[in-house]
Amino acid sequence: MSVLVEGLRQALGLLVGGDVEIWSILWLSLLVSGSATLVALLMGIPLGVLLALNRFPGRRLVVSAVNTGMGLPPVVVGLFVSILLWRSGPFGDLEILYTPAAIVIAQAVIASPIVTGITLAAVQHVPEAFRLQLLGLGASRTQMVWVVLREARLPMLAAVMAGFGGVISEIGASMMVGGNIKGQTRTLTTAMVLETNKGNFDIAIALAILLLVLVFAVSWALTSIQQRRAS
Repeated sequence: MSVLVEGLRQALGLLVGGDVEIWSILWLSLLVSGSATLVALLMGIPLGVLLALNRFPGRRLVVSAVNTGMGLPPVVVGLFVSILLWRSGPFGDLEILYTPAAIVIAQAVIASPIVTGITLAAVQHVPEAFRLQLLGLGASRTQMVWVVLREARLPMLAAVMAGFGGVISEIGASMMVGGNIKGQTRTLTTAMVLETNKGNFDIAIALAILLLVLVFAVSWALTSIQQRRAS
């Protein structure tokens, strides 16, 4: 219990004290996870809409793959992204392994199936009769898709929260492709592992508290938007 109390005291001290390294880690965590979530939204929303509104051979197999991807182990993603970005790999010439860009790529791969799956469910939840009515009234397919997305926007906010929540707390892939380099690729989760391995449990708890506060703040902001529009 005393360790937890000391961890809370350390967390407050790190925040109020303006520790440069801690604020750098906080900012990098928010930057890479926010960027990865944005990339996942750009890829996942169109794919989710495509799967929800179209019927084609092999669709069920693709949907099953998306659902499987929603539980994709981060270490597996880290392994394959590392192979792709390794010096002798197909994208080794980019020399972005052990950089924040590599973490963004790995986290985007993790978040994309989550965004796709939730988007697919949200769009499918809009009644088919409503879509047919829009087309019957003369709306183009693009206009129909836009209206359907507006109808499904509140459930789709869950995709943003789930995607961000999944990557901000992720550690396996970030450690493998980022390397936990101080001042360059060290995030809250990788810093927690480092401090735990060193036996600095109070600092690790402090970082865990900061991570929880960050996740709660983002979720609270998105939930407020979702509930305000739903009421």
